[in-house]
Amino acid sequence: MPTLDATAPAALRGADRHAAGAQRLSTRLLFLIVGIANATWAPLVPLVKARAGLDEAGLGLLLLTFGVGSIAAMPSAGAAASRFGYRPVLLAGTLALGLTLPVLALASGPAALALALLLFGAGMGAVDCVMNLQAVAVERGSGRPMMSGFHGLYSLGCILGALLASGLLAAGFGAGWSVLLLVGGIAVLFAAAWPGILRADKVGERSGTALALPRGPVLVLGLLCCIVFLTEGAALDWSALFLIQRRGLDPAWAALGYAAFSVTMTAGRLAGDGIVARLGRRRVVVLGGLLAAAGLGLSVAVPAWEATLAGYALVGAGCANIVPVLFTAAGRQTAMPEAVAVPAVTTLGYAGVLAGPALIGFAAQAFGLPASLLLVAALLVGVAAAGRYVRV
Repeated sequence: MPTLDATAPAALRGADRHAAGAQRLSTRLLFLIVGIANATWAPLVPLVKARAGLDEAGLGLLLLTFGVGSIAAMPSAGAAASRFGYRPVLLAGTLALGLTLPVLALASGPAALALALLLFGAGMGAVDCVMNLQAVAVERGSGRPMMSGFHGLYSLGCILGALLASGLLAAGFGAGWSVLLLVGGIAVLFAAAWPGILRADKVGERSGTALALPRGPVLVLGLLCCIVFLTEGAALDWSALFLIQRRGLDPAWAALGYAAFSVTMTAGRLAGDGIVARLGRRRVVVLGGLLAAAGLGLSVAVPAWEATLAGYALVGAGCANIVPVLFTAAGRQTAMPEAVAVPAVTTLGYAGVLAGPALIGFAAQAFGLPASLLLVAALLVGVAAAGRYVRV
């Protein structure tokens, strides 16, 4: 990424500033696209279940194909981006999202749905991986914290996509037309992002293999990312059940737990670049881990649904900027090439989202849901402790 030289001609410096601005805008739009695509799929899940006649076990197996596609695609996307540049990989991944979402909205055969969801997961994993590689490069070129703001656009995209998808379905457009309209919006956003996507000559590390097992600091960063993503998965999949079973909240209001988590996480990320600049990356990890752990502790310890909502709000605020800091650290470490490290951290993070809720379920079966959530709080304390020593 070009840097500005005070002795360069004014026209050249202006061109460099314009290119840097286009790259920042492009990165924000890519994160927004992934959030919207993810939220477009979410309201289709119950429709797919009913249309295909699946029971809970069958739906679980179908959803597993999304995770398989995502995790399989991430290291390959990093390798392809290292060799060919970001543009062709992001184009292929976005095309996969746009072509498979209509199939998921209309198909009823389990085989077609499984194949579409596998490709959708692969597209999501590829774009997620490479947009984080671009975010690392753009942030490094800017010389100031930017990663939290990029991830904030993903969170904002999830909220925006959910509102648009729900609004279109409620207005009677039907799943097919609703998805086509949202895919059209994704296409427009990607076209706007295209000029600022880094070309092959902007890609940094090219030597060595782009497929390798994470080691050293990359493995540690990936495991920390896995714990934070596991916490996010716990908030998504278990907060409503906890509020209903343990706090006696009406099921109609049970989504408030995840809403409280999402609002504070989105706000924290949108304000996160300033927070990181003020506190420093290490303190963000330490204080964020402790705040999130305290939030889970509050939600379990105080027998009132209001306290539980406040606890999940604290969890969202605490987790908001840890993952962006970890991605920055993955790009700054020197133990492994950046094109290997960032996909590795992304893959381990996704593993936390996919496996975490199931592991919490097993722990809840053995020890009870409150105890399993306290176990997650203990892991977050471990993240805070590691943040004191890991180079972030």
